[in-house]
Amino acid sequence: MDYYKSEEQLPAIMKLMETDLSEPYSIYTYRYFINNWPKLCWMAFDGDKTIGAIVCKLDIHKSRTELKTTYRGYIAMLAVNKEYRGKGLGSELVIKAISVMREHGCTEVILETEITNKGALSLYYKLGFLKDKRLYKYYLNGVDAFRLKLELGFPTETLNIPEKISEAPTETNEPQ
Repeated sequence: MDYYKSEEQLPAIMKLMETDLSEPYSIYTYRYFINNWPKLCWMAFDGDKTIGAIVCKLDIHKSRTELKTTYRGYIAMLAVNKEYRGKGLGSELVIKAISVMREHGCTEVILETEITNKGALSLYYKLGFLKDKRLYKYYLNGVDAFRLKLELGFPTETLNIPEKISEAPTETNEPQ
């Protein structure tokens, strides 16, 4: 596993995302994330083959309740090649990205995923994400999304996500 290092890696990331995600993203969307936050774009490999990738960003977040300015992480895209799913690779990519975000003062991480994407929902629930809100007809295909949020606390607090998926709780924390 390694972070994004050059434009030569972009086509492999795009191909992986285009295969797995329902939204069509332009090359400019990829470049926006990857060029601004290259250390928040991680890839997994099997030899020379890119088999998984996560694309994220980190922004300043002004809380309504806190007087401090904090940082909010955003997971824009995550995909794992179908042949490699079920082996914890998606979780490893998410954990790595969140760890880097945390090192930079991130106090919460958000993302959106289709309400029909049971695999993604299961993965994120196991890592401690909770439903924040439902976004109606969020995607171009008309499917609703759930915004999920993981509260990390302030940088002085310890990170509560497992180092390995085998250490994650076995029950999901899916709210009713």
